[in-house]
Amino acid sequence: MSGAEPRELTDPAYVRRQYASEQGLATRRAIYANAAGPDAHEVVLDAVREAAPGSVLDVGCGEGELAERIQGELGATVVAIDQSARMVEISRARGVDAGVADAQRLPFEDGEFDVVLAAWVLHHVRDIPATLVELRRVLRPGGRLVAATNRADHLQELWHLAGIDRLPLTFGAEDGAEHLASHFERVERHDVGGTVTLFDADAVRRYIASSGLFADRVALVPELDRPLVARRRSVVFVAEKTP
Repeated sequence: MSGAEPRELTDPAYVRRQYASEQGLATRRAIYANAAGPDAHEVVLDAVREAAPGSVLDVGCGEGELAERIQGELGATVVAIDQSARMVEISRARGVDAGVADAQRLPFEDGEFDVVLAAWVLHHVRDIPATLVELRRVLRPGGRLVAATNRADHLQELWHLAGIDRLPLTFGAEDGAEHLASHFERVERHDVGGTVTLFDADAVRRYIASSGLFADRVALVPELDRPLVARRRSVVFVAEKTP
């Protein structure tokens, strides 16, 4: 079995192509229509809510759903950034103050935010230590980083149909706590599990094709003789910068 190399997932050119439009995200999101179990996004929001923030930075905001909910439900002032101009455009249409920026060189002052959110984005960052230095820098003393990612075996039943072992991540559930502990005084881990059920092989093929890395593997996916139940395995890390 094979997988993508970490350098491919962190290649800025690849990331820009992936998020130049919303199509890939929509394809990946579609498989969660038949999900069971806790929603990791709600765990992320609970971790932000617990900090009662007045100001939040959403790094790698995507289409801005979480940023919109944080400012609407928590009443916090939210600033969002993304590498993709299209994602920023969609976020702004939701009423989010969003701009194009690089997580490794944040255009903000020291201690500007109560909470920094990095939801399923750090695996696209090539230099994790440099990025974490920046995320810590813009947090106030006593501030909190909420970072979500996946385990290496997330949706493994789906990937195995195409002969793909896993996607090695530069920041995943297996090494995230170690990375964070090098830059933050206190780190908590919250595992979130559940399932998704897919009823036809085409849904699997579309999901695998959406990454743009496995075009030669899509044809290997066989027809399904029964619904495929794939396990969701995410992790939400909460890291705190002590006063």
